Amino acid sequence: MKFLLDYAPALLFFAAYFLYDIYVATAALIACAIALVLVYRVWQKRWHKSHAVVAVLATVLGGLTLAIHDPVFIKFKPTAVYAVFALALLGSHVIGERVLLARIPQKTFVFPEPVWRRVNLAWAVFFLACAALNWYVARSYDEATWVKFKTFGFTALTFVFLLAHAPFLSRYLPQDPA
Repeated sequence: MKFLLDYAPALLFFAAYFLYDIYVATAALIACAIALVLVYRVWQKRWHKSHAVVAVLATVLGGLTLAIHDPVFIKFKPTAVYAVFALALLGSHVIGERVLLARIPQKTFVFPEPVWRRVNLAWAVFFLACAALNWYVARSYDEATWVKFKTFGFTALTFVFLLAHAPFLSRYLPQDPA
């Protein structure tokens, strides 16, 4: 359920694009991203920072797309989002006592600090690569290809990247005493 809720803005953007156009899709994305932030605020009684970053960037860049009637701004929203995430993760290596990923309350993963630092750095590099990849796809391919890649390509890449961690991190998972 949570996955579908988190993925709703991207799916709505995709559907609105193929049913209407980039401008309707952009307006739908802005509305859905803001709604998602508010849903999490009511549901979990806290602000979900990553959704807030996405909502702000979607509103600013999407608003420019709608105001100027130029889709280039919304096409670079993923680049901006991935860059912000990467910078936050990289910055946490020098700001604070623990890296950003280690600060997230964990029940399943209990890693030594050097492992958290490597995982945090790996995600930062991954997000930088995604930012660069979106920049390339947005500039090099037609709009419909970019929309498909943005919606499904990055989801697949993230899933594969997450699975690639499994062999390395499995030794730190709690072992069943039986």
